[in-house]
Amino acid sequence: MTIQLGELKRYQCRLVWPHEERDFGPWLAENLDLLGEALGMDLELSGLEVPTGAYRCDLLARDLASGRVVVIENQFGSTNPEHLGKILTYAAGLEAEAIVWLAEEIREEHRQTLEWLNRHTDETIRLFAVKLELLQIDDSPPAVNFRVLVSPNAWQRAVREAAEGRTTARGEAYRTFFQALLDELREKHRFRNARAAQPQSWYSFASGVSGVQYSASFAQGGRVRTEIYIDFGDAATNKTLFDRLHTRSEELETALGETLTWERLDERRASRIAAYREGSIEASAEELNDIHAWAIEMLLKFRDVFVPIVREEVRSG
Repeated sequence: MTIQLGELKRYQCRLVWPHEERDFGPWLAENLDLLGEALGMDLELSGLEVPTGAYRCDLLARDLASGRVVVIENQFGSTNPEHLGKILTYAAGLEAEAIVWLAEEIREEHRQTLEWLNRHTDETIRLFAVKLELLQIDDSPPAVNFRVLVSPNAWQRAVREAAEGRTTARGEAYRTFFQALLDELREKHRFRNARAAQPQSWYSFASGVSGVQYSASFAQGGRVRTEIYIDFGDAATNKTLFDRLHTRSEELETALGETLTWERLDERRASRIAAYREGSIEASAEELNDIHAWAIEMLLKFRDVFVPIVREEVRSG
């Protein structure tokens, strides 16, 4: 039997994006989910060309799963000492906990440097080197491939944290609950960036609108909630979107089949729209199974019904 295989070709990035800053940067901002999938993060864009001292950080993002600030420096061609200095400057100036250096070629000395930093820096800091590839099979359109060449050794860090008693029993209970939730969302409902749960009482997902997330969480007062959380960094902008959504409350609640709690939170910058039910992480296994099923159902409703209306209001505003 003859097996026919296609020819794999590699493109230089400039053949697709002529200018790194004007062309590739905006494309990456709109396709952060692809990079996030390679890194095991759920990335939400915070800003493009963010000023940091005398420089500008290419992209600033946040990992919704952990809340970490993520600095992303993209570079056509090979890595160089100038960009190594830049990523460390950005990390310090922006209080970043994850640094992603994206380039067409990762030079060996820079790969070794990042691996050394991962071994010797504070355990809250994560450094990644990602090779940016454009691949084509025969005459197909070129496809982007993000190949992670350097990443922190998460297994060693997890072992170290457990040995030092950093994660409480309650934290582990949260991690176990949300990991099961994420596994089902990823495997059955195509939540591509649902990855590793953290020992915390919530998990957020990107809505496709920077500044708006939807999430599931254990709230105070023995309650569980799913919510839309609005925070563009500006109170007036947040309240304006909240008010516009509130005018469509009947439409939204009918489509969701749920009564929502509208929390404008005038004393705070952000606003929240949520659905609640009773529940606690300390509940019995049977009750936690019920909470799990409810959270899955609500997250799917928020994704499929609520999020498109949020995007529509943001675009029209």
